[in-house]
This record gives sequence, C-alpha cells and structure tokens, in this order.
Amino acid sequence: MRTILITGAGGFVGQTLASKLLSTFPDVHLLLTDVTEPKSPQTGSDRVKCIALDLTKSSACDSLAEASPDVAFILHGIMSSGAEANLELGLKVNFDSVRNFLDILRETKPGAKVVFTSSCAVYGRAATDNVATETDIVPMPESSYGTQKLMIEFLINDYSRRGLIDGRVVRLPTVFVRAGAPTAAASSFVSGIVREPIHGQKSVLPVDPNIGIWLCSPRTLGHNLIHAMELPRESLGHFRTVLLPGYTATSGEILQALEKIAGKETRDLVEEKRDEAIQRICLSWPAKYDTTRAKTLGFADDVGLEQTIKDFIDFEKHA
Repeated sequence: MRTILITGAGGFVGQTLASKLLSTFPDVHLLLTDVTEPKSPQTGSDRVKCIALDLTKSSACDSLAEASPDVAFILHGIMSSGAEANLELGLKVNFDSVRNFLDILRETKPGAKVVFTSSCAVYGRAATDNVATETDIVPMPESSYGTQKLMIEFLINDYSRRGLIDGRVVRLPTVFVRAGAPTAAASSFVSGIVREPIHGQKSVLPVDPNIGIWLCSPRTLGHNLIHAMELPRESLGHFRTVLLPGYTATSGEILQALEKIAGKETRDLVEEKRDEAIQRICLSWPAKYDTTRAKTLGFADDVGLEQTIKDFIDFEKHA
C-alpha cells in the first residue's frame, strides 16, 4: 500500500482531499496530521491514521519522515490575514516548518513526491491589470503570506531540479464554497456570504462587490490535487508550478446566484461593511488567469458558480 501524508489535514481542503483519495484508490494508506488531531473521513478505517503534531517542532517533522511517505501533500499554514497580522508566526509556520520538513524528507526518502499548495497571492498588484500565467508575470507579492508561499515554490523547484524530491506546486484559486468555520484567510468572506446565509445566519461582505476573485469548487479541487500527484515527473519539465483552472466571479455575481438558488430572504442576510485591510489584500490579487499550461497537462475545468452553490447546499443537507 502506498502511504500518503497530508499535513494541515484538519482543514477543509485536507478533509476534501482525504475523502477523495480514499474513494479513488483502494490501495492507499493515509497519514493525516494537524496541530489538533484531524478527523478521519472513514471512522474506524485501518487505512487512516490521524495524529496531532506541531510541525514548527523538528521532532514532529522527524516523526513524519520516519513514516516514509511515498507522497506528501503539504497543506498546512497560517492563512493570508493571519500571516499579515503576525509576521513571526507566518514565517515559522509557512516557511520554516515546510523547509525543515522538506530537508528531513529529502534525506530519509529521496525522490518522494511532494505536492505543495501555493496561492495566487504570490502575484501582487503589478499583475492585476494583466492576465496572469505561471511564466509571463513576475511575482511581486504584497502580503507576507504571498511572499512565504513564493519562497517555498522556489525551494521546491530547486530541490526537484537537484533530484532531491519530486515536487509539484499548485497555485490554488480561492476555494468556494468552504464548509465549516470561517478561516483567517482574507478571502474567507467569499464562502461566508453563501455559507452563513444558507444556514440562516447573517454575514458581512467586506469588499467592493465589483472586485473579481478567482474561484474553484471543492469538487474540482479534489480532482485536480490528485491529478497533480499522478502526473508523470517528466511532464512538468524544469518548472514545477502549475496555476490550477478556475473562474472569475465578483461578490455581486455570487450574491445574484445565491438569490437565484436560495431566494431573496437568504441573500438579504448579507450586509456590506467595508474592511479596508481585507480589500487592500484582495486588490493585490489578479482577477484573470490563463490556465493553458494546466489544461495541457490534463487538469480539469471548474463546474462554475451556480453548480458550486447547489453542490454546497446538497452537501450540507447530507452532512
């Protein structure tokens, strides 16, 4: 059985990925870890081991490497607003812990596959008037989170060039709609303006409703993360970063779709209340992307805005 490690497995993306892996591959064993013990998608399954570890501690990284994972999905991190509010913590979690784990892994399991989830926050405002790609726009992040992600991108690229690991970096769109509690991401409101109203709760839209945001659905994300793992090493060439497919939508368009699907009373639970700090971060992200490289490599297009909201409502009914 292949052993697949997921760090940050307690989060929404980690849980989505773990469920998708278990349903897709009957021959994998999952090792799920987070700062608090993550839930297993299959209660009582002997294919899943869940442990609580603080990866800012070297001993925790050592113990994960001792498990000799064939594939490591690195999902853990302090999200954008959290990393901006606390530089030291962001560096400790988003950069130092990842580098330490990669250094231990390359010694104990040379050539292991590593899938790292990066962010469109690497681009910065210089890209906002252009169509962003992996190679045509020089990344100039305007947040500590984007900077920390970009540093790890470069590190994985270099370690892969040297043959120390088999790295794959995927720049994620904002995942919409995320179930569960709000996160410390600047983009958390994007899910919040749908998730909370669907539950009959009020929500706040903190940015101009005309700002476009690059989105992808949980359904498509799970598929594309697994595709990143399955890609032949040689297909990526010397540049290991792929911008995943998604679509651009404004908050205004999201609310229109919410009203169409769930009714005006639900949409009216969202109040506009500007937060300049969040808006400044959002304005540093490009809204338009060219994902030709991803599509050439076989990554899937997204299902779109209305279908994603319908998927979320159906998921919540059966949760």
